[in-house]
Amino acid sequence: MVYIYINMIIIDLTKERNIESALRTYKQKVQKTKQIQKLRARQAFVKPSVNRRKEILKAVYVEKKRNGLD
Repeated sequence: MVYIYINMIIIDLTKERNIESALRTYKQKVQKTKQIQKLRARQAFVKPSVNRRKEILKAVYVEKKRNGLD
């Protein structure tokens, strides 16, 4: 069997007081699931070696910040 998972954000409007609070909840859920970042990443193909290089550079940067060598 093949399962297809679609990321859907579901907001229960019966729990929300008004449309503004429902929109606020929606925006928070979008940020938590990082949907915008995923969409932007899929706009253009990036080679796996380039992705790996970015990950390594980010890890080096974070390690330097953590050790206070900056």
